[in-house]
Amino acid sequence: MTHEFDGKKYAKASAHQNEWGTRLIAELHLRGNERILDLGCGDGALTSRLALLVPEGEVLGIDASRGMIGAASPKAGSNLRFRRLDINELDFEDEFDVVFSNATLHWVKDHRRLLRNVRRALRPGGRLRFNFAGEGNCSRLCSAINEAMSRDEYRQLFEDFEWPWYMPGPDDYRLLAESSRFGMVRVWGENADRFFPDQAAMIGWIDQPGLVPFLANLSAEAKRSFRNFVVSRMIEETKRENGTCFETFRRINVSASVGR
Repeated sequence: MTHEFDGKKYAKASAHQNEWGTRLIAELHLRGNERILDLGCGDGALTSRLALLVPEGEVLGIDASRGMIGAASPKAGSNLRFRRLDINELDFEDEFDVVFSNATLHWVKDHRRLLRNVRRALRPGGRLRFNFAGEGNCSRLCSAINEAMSRDEYRQLFEDFEWPWYMPGPDDYRLLAESSRFGMVRVWGENADRFFPDQAAMIGWIDQPGLVPFLANLSAEAKRSFRNFVVSRMIEETKRENGTCFETFRRINVSASVGR
């Protein structure tokens, strides 16, 4: 299922995603002539940084959300393009030297298909570098959402709802990745727990992207009350005496390459 996000609001609430992505980009050690595919480019902030590092190369950012592509498109340049495309529908073959993704792939359910499509998209000698949510990620938010969904006034509204995130453990994902025809595979977990500077910063992150899939099919009144319940519970569970708000962030890191 494709979820629709507000790219401008996401840009204001994605400090930690940018922090992780900046570190991932530094690890790539780019030569400057690579062709790069950014899966789930969001508002294009990290995609733009990649383009600056490959002046003789090319970067394509894809995202399924019109709102995200709308926010990213003004950043396009001579070696930077954006395209609205669902990650599940990747249709490239031997086109890229690097496939990059930061804080996105927990929204993709079928990673066997994903890895197969990424393998096909990479040129000989190409590589992938992913970071996405793993087991134990956002435990307080998940608990608050599940509590809200189980309440009498909302339970029936979520009878046929499919949980939007895939958050595996490192060992399970390692087994999957090692079966996907890459020459060298590394998978490791990471504790990236975070203190939001204040409750306003945390609420911005809850709204975009956290609650988006849960509010999509609710009435305007139900949206407000569901959102307010989750926000209230999150403040109760995460706020510290100094005004910061704590949430668990657990990541899966993946690095793999294709033989020449």
